[in-house]
Amino acid sequence: MARTTTELHKLIEPVVEGLGYELVGIEYTGSQQGVLRVYIDHDQGVGVGDCQKVSYQVSGVLDVEDPIVGQYALEISSPGLDRPLFKAADFERFCGQQAVIHLLAPVDGRRKYKGTLQGLEDNQVVLLTETGEELGFLLEQIDRARLVPDF
Repeated sequence: MARTTTELHKLIEPVVEGLGYELVGIEYTGSQQGVLRVYIDHDQGVGVGDCQKVSYQVSGVLDVEDPIVGQYALEISSPGLDRPLFKAADFERFCGQQAVIHLLAPVDGRRKYKGTLQGLEDNQVVLLTETGEELGFLLEQIDRARLVPDF
């Protein structure tokens, strides 16, 4: 069984920041062959060499601490144009941009909402939907959220 994402975050964040990168977030999908995906960012962007450098250092820490039982693949990635949103600060930072939010449980019969991020109010992510409706979701209700690239 894996430690929680919060515990993994505590292990990985100092390594990533020590190398001069921002830890955007962590995803762990446990299965027979689990995947630990670490998203990093940098003011000048992130290339393959950056991912290799972070992977080398993070895998060393994970080998020593051994936080995940069983086999898993470590992936280091830039957040990309469809950047995942993990923290409350992400929803503030990308206010005014299009996003897709997937909820853990349906609200009004739906789990997926798309619209423009309006920031945070009263500890809720505010989304202006494509139909003009303003909705609020607690961070605890959100399973995953991503920006929608504007081409």
